[in-house]
Amino acid sequence: MASGKKALVATVMAASVAGSPAMRPKAALADDYSDLLDVLRAKGSLTKHEYDTLLAKHVRHSAPAQTERASSGVSRGGSSGSGRIAAAGTRHRMVAHVGHGAGGDEYEPGIKFDPGAEDSGMRAESAAERAEASARSAEEAAKSLKGNDVVRVAKYVPGKGLTFMAGPININLSGFVNGFYTYNSPAGGQAVAGGVSTGSSGFDSSAVRNGLLPAGFVLKLSTVQRGMDISAVLGMYPGIDNAKNGAFNANTGGSPVGLGTAGIDLRQVYVTFGNKNIGTFKVGRDLALFGSDAILNDATLLSVGASGNNAAPGNTSLGRIGVGYVYADWIPQISYASPTIHGFQGTVGIFQPLDEFNFAGGDLSASSEHHSSPMVQGKVTYDFKVGEVQTRIWASFLIQHQQGLQSTLLNTDSRKGAIAEAGDIGTKVTYGPLEGVAYYYRGSGLGTTGLFFDGVGQNGRKRASEGYYVQGAYHVTKRLKLVGSYGVSNLYQAPGENSPTLVRRNQSEVGAVFYKLTDWLNLVGEYTHTSSAAHGPYKESDNTAAGGVILLF
Repeated sequence: MASGKKALVATVMAASVAGSPAMRPKAALADDYSDLLDVLRAKGSLTKHEYDTLLAKHVRHSAPAQTERASSGVSRGGSSGSGRIAAAGTRHRMVAHVGHGAGGDEYEPGIKFDPGAEDSGMRAESAAERAEASARSAEEAAKSLKGNDVVRVAKYVPGKGLTFMAGPININLSGFVNGFYTYNSPAGGQAVAGGVSTGSSGFDSSAVRNGLLPAGFVLKLSTVQRGMDISAVLGMYPGIDNAKNGAFNANTGGSPVGLGTAGIDLRQVYVTFGNKNIGTFKVGRDLALFGSDAILNDATLLSVGASGNNAAPGNTSLGRIGVGYVYADWIPQISYASPTIHGFQGTVGIFQPLDEFNFAGGDLSASSEHHSSPMVQGKVTYDFKVGEVQTRIWASFLIQHQQGLQSTLLNTDSRKGAIAEAGDIGTKVTYGPLEGVAYYYRGSGLGTTGLFFDGVGQNGRKRASEGYYVQGAYHVTKRLKLVGSYGVSNLYQAPGENSPTLVRRNQSEVGAVFYKLTDWLNLVGEYTHTSSAAHGPYKESDNTAAGGVILLF
């Protein structure tokens, strides 16, 4: 780099010598060299010291020629002596002397120049002209760049991530990070198969863990090609606690043992294409439709809620999953969302079918592994405003054929199957500082907590399930918010079934305080009471207190 700059300065100095009266062609203009220096200075190729030094040398070389032209002007009848005076003044102002770079100035030790106190106005005018020339040069250089060669930064909006525009491509990076101290105290009882309470564990537990959300880093690339809005999304969701291999992968209960490592949940990998006129197609892995609005409007999404396995925490807590709604899940899909017309939008898609799963254990539920047809889901939303009241209403459905059901009462030769189906409806209302959410779902073969968890009994008959939650929030100030919610999930026995240890009801009450410390950082304090009851006499409950932070950018 240093040798390159020396070569550049040598070239410019050579140009200065060539510009002297002895070697310069008479047709050359005196300010061409100054313009060149301005351009190099604007581009950062010359330091201020190098710029001033080279400019001074150029002025000294040019002075004799100015005197000669001034004399010639007098001989032709010009103003007597004015040229000589101007030339002499220039020489006087640019007298060089050796300096030592005293503290406070902008020059390195070396050559310094006397500005000439008697002509500071002319020097200021010259500096202004040079600055204007440099600005013009920089503007012309910017105009010469093509759009694809420029990277710009969009205006930052809190919570919307950082967006860079590289030519025709928008690059958005958004995400969140959280951590909570969580103390869980079991209130006693007997274990309930398929319950979400830890009341029967018998031991208090402390954990430093994630809440319902792990951390998340979402990269989105979007552009417009041939009239279509096209995007690609990759969402990575790591936890902070040690991961443990199991049926739920990164969401399996953790492993609090030395030398462990955190789990990474790649929930989102998908592309979208379309526009506001024809709608949008999506292909890849993303949040499913049924139950999606229930979890996205759940206040415990930003906190802990039901803690689940707090003694060995995994990537996430439960929040209100299984105590008010069934988890929507992140599922491979091909879906289509219509344009929004007068507040209405419809979405429908085919999804990777999921197995019936014996979550309760003990051979209480049937399972399946075969699928000849995809799962189908759909959703309709309606957004509207009446006065100061903003409202969203949504409804969604799910249907899937479960084939080859197996249990202790069913074998592979029975070829027993079932059609699992479910529907939900919900609303969110906002009025000033008040927010309210109400949600209800019902299913047959749907199960509870997770999709198709304990949805079919041992005898191959479907179990009905339903649940709901209500939630209220009040913004005391722009930064302080209070939240309270109550939710229930019920699972009924299949016809002809008698399973007294199977969960009948999971429920929880949540109270939380959220304080927005900055645009990014939120402080959270929360209390949750969770209980589970079986179809027989078994019951258990627990209490959880949590406090921590969640950062969203």
